[in-house]
Amino acid sequence: MFESPEARRLRMVARQLRRRGILDERVLQAMATVPRELFVPDDLRESAYDDEALPIGQGQTISQPYMVARICELLEVREGHRVLDVGTGSGYQAAVLAELGAEVYSIERLPGLAEQARAKLAAAGYERVQVHVGDGSLGLPEHAPYDRIAIAAAAPSVPSALYDQLAPDGRLIVPVGTARAQELQLVVRGPEGPRVVRSVPCRFVPLLGREGFSADSSR
Repeated sequence: MFESPEARRLRMVARQLRRRGILDERVLQAMATVPRELFVPDDLRESAYDDEALPIGQGQTISQPYMVARICELLEVREGHRVLDVGTGSGYQAAVLAELGAEVYSIERLPGLAEQARAKLAAAGYERVQVHVGDGSLGLPEHAPYDRIAIAAAAPSVPSALYDQLAPDGRLIVPVGTARAQELQLVVRGPEGPRVVRSVPCRFVPLLGREGFSADSSR
């Protein structure tokens, strides 16, 4: 029986997000709006709303819907926030952030993926997202400070260059750990320094770059 993408999105929100504790109605509405099927390879569109990460080429993945929603909920993104999205990948996380009303700057180290993400974002109606190519572990200081920073790749510790680009009271979220197992950490920039709130276990591809993993250590 044929099920429309819209119906599959609503089922994803009900079964994968609400049932697992995502409570922010703005996040749930954004997840129900962004057409995830446009951000996966054509041959995986039938799996776009499955409860798992999916390969998008060049050793990268589009994150599990639950993890995208959890990141957005923890960040508490509001209309007009300037947000840095580290690890553009498919562009899906950037699209959800834009749907929440953020001014989104995204950085991807692989030029081919960045080009594809620009096209997918435009096709989905999020052409205002700015996609840059570069070392994501160093961020985009020329557009700082950011109210929020979302890092969709694992780092051995919180990258100091990215923390320094946070505005006062800004929030940064990053998977911290080894290249094979991490926990999602929320970092809040306070007057006395960073306050770290640990969240859920996770597994992301490694953040490669000066303040991330080296290519050799990530294997």
